[in-house]
Amino acid sequence: MVDSRFFEREGKLFYFFDNETVMIEAWGKDSLRVRAVRGKEFSTNDWALLKPCACNPVMNLYDGSASIENGRIRAVLDKTGFLQVFDSSGRLILKEYSRNRLDFRSPNCSALEIEAREFKPVIGGGYSIKARFESLSEDEKIFGMGQYQQPYLNIKGADLELAHRNSQASVPFFLSSLGYGFLWNNPAVGRAVFGKNITCFEAFFSDQLDYWITTGSTPSSIEENYTAVTGTVPMMPDYGLGFWQCKLRYRTQEELLEVARGYKKRGVPISVIICDFFHWPMQGEWKFDPLYWPDPEAMVSELKSMGIELMVSIWPTVDYRSSNFSEMLEKGYLIRTEKGFRLSMVYMGNTLHFDATNPGARKYVWEKVKKNYYDKGIKAFWLDEAEPEYAVYDFENYRYYLGPNVKIGNIFPVMYAKTFFDGMKNNGQENIINLIRCAWAGSQRYGALVWSGDIHSSFSSLRNQFAAGLNMGISGIPWWTSDIGGFHGGDVNDPSFHELLIRWFEYGLFCPVMRIHGDRDPHKKPLGTGGGSLCVSGADNEIWSYGEKVEKILTRYIHMRNSMKSYLKKIMAEAHEKGTPVMRPLFYDFPQDKKAWDEHLEQYMFGPDVLVAPIMYEGLFKRDVYLPEGCFWTNHWTKERFEGGTTITVDAPLDQIPFFFRNGISVFE
Repeated sequence: MVDSRFFEREGKLFYFFDNETVMIEAWGKDSLRVRAVRGKEFSTNDWALLKPCACNPVMNLYDGSASIENGRIRAVLDKTGFLQVFDSSGRLILKEYSRNRLDFRSPNCSALEIEAREFKPVIGGGYSIKARFESLSEDEKIFGMGQYQQPYLNIKGADLELAHRNSQASVPFFLSSLGYGFLWNNPAVGRAVFGKNITCFEAFFSDQLDYWITTGSTPSSIEENYTAVTGTVPMMPDYGLGFWQCKLRYRTQEELLEVARGYKKRGVPISVIICDFFHWPMQGEWKFDPLYWPDPEAMVSELKSMGIELMVSIWPTVDYRSSNFSEMLEKGYLIRTEKGFRLSMVYMGNTLHFDATNPGARKYVWEKVKKNYYDKGIKAFWLDEAEPEYAVYDFENYRYYLGPNVKIGNIFPVMYAKTFFDGMKNNGQENIINLIRCAWAGSQRYGALVWSGDIHSSFSSLRNQFAAGLNMGISGIPWWTSDIGGFHGGDVNDPSFHELLIRWFEYGLFCPVMRIHGDRDPHKKPLGTGGGSLCVSGADNEIWSYGEKVEKILTRYIHMRNSMKSYLKKIMAEAHEKGTPVMRPLFYDFPQDKKAWDEHLEQYMFGPDVLVAPIMYEGLFKRDVYLPEGCFWTNHWTKERFEGGTTITVDAPLDQIPFFFRNGISVFE
């Protein structure tokens, strides 16, 4: 006899009780999507998820329970709606946390009355939604969830805000050491807690509970299942593989060209140079100020003759004084505030962000960018302020075309990236890459190269970037970089900063993109009294800006990067084809080695063949390195060979970052 609470429709399993409907369906290889609503139809919005290939799930409906099986994964619901998920061996990988009196025979019977799926009404409509799960093992390790400015690679025990801020990108996918991956497929502002007793995801304002779960025999198989349903990056263009030069900020066309000529004169190859913010007359005009940038086409042409691509900074902010403001306001292309003066950011003027969730606004902005940049030969963009950054992070006070920010706001950086990706794609461009300051699940498929925002120039901040970069890769964002040297601070004349810069530069050699940037001291005075000329600029930030000793070391690492091109193309192809993180924790390549799961090792793999052990502490000139088992390792600097499964101590003078080749195979040409 089949329980009336369970039914099957169009290959999906449903459960209905007391105004709640749960829907579970196969969604990609060895994966399931779980949704629940109260008294409403299910949303048709798939958010981070792409439509999967056809699946053939197996469903069983009984008196008191039902199950759905898709490859290696099986979900079981009992008559109270309590959900458990198992892998193909029958091992429990996910179990809801509930404590109530619905079934006195259940071991979860409790007077606490805590629901696994909580829908708490919000006055005026919608719900505050929580999904609670049992913590199945105190030894579980959890990786991913985007980038947070903290030093923890293993985020078990962490309490994370599901919201974007400058230097914080919430990408709500995690990979568990217990053999599963989990995506919280809800762009609402919220919270995730990975406690010792409970894992809880919360959306502060939403209509639907929505998550996706997968399993696999290795971390790589789990990651590939995830990127198969959220997308992979395009193929990295060749110019993305070299060294990127940037500073705050090149103030004139001639100043930028002189820097490029300086590298050319020294025989030091750079592949990208960036024209940063306030090269425009006013925020929201998306064009060069002709007074300081009189001939963009000639600038692009000269740079290309030197083998250098120009990237231009874009901000989503629109100044009230901008020539485009009135038209964008009239057409509804600007975000709104729920109360108070209509303002979202104050910097060099009163501004509102363009509403990237509005298709019309995306089209409008791209047309301006195409006319003023793209048609002049500029094919790469720096999408700054992408969270978007607010003057005050009152998430509930902003409203977009798709709804209140608190309900859908985490989707903004995805739509911001899509604005440019779609425009460039429609103009026939392939291998699209744009630098962007934030991301959410799925951003990668729109050519998003994420950098970690306006971080501090310090060794503690460098350690934060180590965790952020690796967790972003696990989160499905394989293109990631940080400001070499940090953004805030760093005196060009300070020897202690020189040490930090060199160590960060060495680490940058083994990041997906190697890019120097920063707001260096002492500052330069503004050039003029109007438009972008009012904005200050930092001190020079070229490799020769720090003296001959520093320049010599940095020059060597740029040449090393350039000699890795074949290897870089190989690992970028893996990212494009399978979603493989370019930089990843040791366990990704050595899942059977228990020590490879140790978050305290402070080392990582750069592709499958290079083990990197960066120096992230001031005054440190030797360190321990663990070499994973199952192969032998060769020290690049000394050429010594070591068997895997051992810990060694290596020297690390200021001009050397410890790194090792797997089975002795060098990646340098």
